Amino acid sequence: VQLQASGRGLVQAGGSLRLSCAAPRTIFSVFRVYDMGWYRQPPGAQRELVAAITSGRNTDYADSVNGRFTISRDNSQKKVYLQMNSLKPEDTAVYYCNAKSSRGDEYWGQGTLVTVSS
Repeated sequence: VQLQASGRGLVQAGGSLRLSCAAPRTIFSVFRVYDMGWYRQPPGAQRELVAAITSGRNTDYADSVNGRFTISRDNSQKKVYLQMNSLKPEDTAVYYCNAKSSRGDEYWGQGTLVTVSS
């Protein structure tokens, strides 16, 4: 069972892109209690947390994206979004969405490639 991410693309530096991620039906009824996050894995590097939003809508960002990226969630649509502005070549990575409950249930998306050209 996976989250379904979409929004992959090739953009020029300075451009914008919006990623979205839909929860699997198995957690539709309890989506609101899941903490959601976006991670990324640049080529040749480890996966890192980019942005997170809790069930209470508290947000947190990696220093490298703070002020450029915005995470949001729509509990009615069972989706989480990542708005990425002022993109840089170093933002090039495979982006993964993540859902985690307080009891340890966890789901990952399949990954979506974002390429930023200079």
